[in-house]
Amino acid sequence: MQFLKGLIWILLVVLVVIFAAANWTSVPIKLWGGLVADVNLPFLMMVMFLIGLVPTLLYHHAVRWRLRGRLNNAERTITDLRAATMASAPPEADPLPTTPGAV
Repeated sequence: MQFLKGLIWILLVVLVVIFAAANWTSVPIKLWGGLVADVNLPFLMMVMFLIGLVPTLLYHHAVRWRLRGRLNNAERTITDLRAATMASAPPEADPLPTTPGAV
């Protein structure tokens, strides 16, 4: 499975490099105050991708962190309740020994 995962990553990188090489053109970007910046198209696309990815990734990690804390708190509560129940429960009495044939 690791081999297949590595192969997919290698193919993805090769496709990105081919795309970048085929589209290596300068794109003018109009900035404030009449400034114009010439940026290579692959670099611009990478920056735009990261602008979309990073906030989503941060939100995802924040949700996982919060849920992990809630799960740990619930597990701690369950462990405490089990310990309290076992401490306060009376010991179970052994059932009366029965002999075969006795009714």
